[in-house]
Amino acid sequence: MLVGYSSSSSSEEEEEEEENDKRKRERKRESDEPEPVCPARDPEPRPPPARPRLPLPDVFRAAEEPQTDDPSEHGGRVRSFQHERGNWATYVYIPYVPDEGFLELLEEALAGREPALTRAEEFHVSLSQTVVLRHHWIRNFVGSLRAGLAACRRSVCVAGRVEVYTNQERTRTFLGAAVTAGHARLLELAAAVDRTMSEFDLATFYQNPSFHVSLAWCVGDKEDLIRSSCLQEIQAVLDSGSGSFPLALDCGEIRCKSGNKVFSFPLR
Repeated sequence: MLVGYSSSSSSEEEEEEEENDKRKRERKRESDEPEPVCPARDPEPRPPPARPRLPLPDVFRAAEEPQTDDPSEHGGRVRSFQHERGNWATYVYIPYVPDEGFLELLEEALAGREPALTRAEEFHVSLSQTVVLRHHWIRNFVGSLRAGLAACRRSVCVAGRVEVYTNQERTRTFLGAAVTAGHARLLELAAAVDRTMSEFDLATFYQNPSFHVSLAWCVGDKEDLIRSSCLQEIQAVLDSGSGSFPLALDCGEIRCKSGNKVFSFPLR
């Protein structure tokens, strides 16, 4: 009797051999492929070479050097305080613009005097001392002045008596026309300015001030010499002018000069 055996065993063996052959072929193919090469990394970027520093311009180099005062550059006058960067010489005043008739009369009064007197370049009545103001204070300082002067009213003053003055250091002597009418109103204005000065811890105006319009000046302490030699003669020449002297001052505007800046405060 013939027995029939199943062929599944041989088939499975054939399939297993085929699978093994397939794995061998895949392994060979993988071994034949070249290994991947990692791309070369770019080197770290190098910083650019440092540029050579340019030399400091002369204008800045000069500003860093200590500044010395040369009186010969401004008529022999000596500064009341050393100039420093950021410090602004500041003062408050009432401007006065004289007419041509008075300027001619003043030139006549000053001619040939001993000591020689230089006519003022601009005319005003001071309401404060000259103080040193830091640049970053200017805006607040001006704002305080404006608020303090807002209630002040305009007026008219008269200056007609010639007097001699010196600065505190007595390095300059001035010829001025002292105010003879309107003194009380000027005291009110000076008091308003003093309140701002005190707010910024700055020097207030003089006690019992002699308000005046500076007319001329000279270097040094020449008060006694002027009083003894030419004060009366100058007064006589100015009094001889028809309508030009005494001076009538319209106190309708206050100004503050700080460095090269000028601020105006009109009065009502």
